[in-house]
Amino acid sequence: MGHGGSIASVRFGLVVTSDSVKRGEKKDEITPLVEEAVKSHGHSLVYKIVVGNNVEEIQLAVLEAIVRRGAQVVIVTGGTGPRPADVSVDAVEKLAQRILPGIGEEFRRRSLEQTFHALLSRAGAYIVHRRLVVVCPGKPAAVKLMLDILFPIVGHLVHELLR
Repeated sequence: MGHGGSIASVRFGLVVTSDSVKRGEKKDEITPLVEEAVKSHGHSLVYKIVVGNNVEEIQLAVLEAIVRRGAQVVIVTGGTGPRPADVSVDAVEKLAQRILPGIGEEFRRRSLEQTFHALLSRAGAYIVHRRLVVVCPGKPAAVKLMLDILFPIVGHLVHELLR
């Protein structure tokens, strides 16, 4: 049922949202993980930044990745929970033209095999200016799981968005 077509090498952007990492109180474990995974799958990381849990900072970083750095996929980590400080999903939703519910649904389905807390996650995928923006929890295992979901489909999805 597919249309065929795929992009072999995708340009990724990464926005890590964490007040404690931004202040230098906690080590950034996400950036090295994403850099290695993206590179090992033949893609490139063209943008990376750590921002606070702030809607405007997150939105500016996502737009910087897409508009100025040419990212075709942006991964935003952290800020997907139910707390008032968890604003990443809200920030990206305000920029989005479309939601891709299947990616968030698959993330929660696989996460439920590990913990019922997965039901509290608002992880999801959005289309912003014909680019994919994915928001996932900021734990390394969650980021790895999201990448495992994305890598098999990302080349085709980017191809479809650019048609």
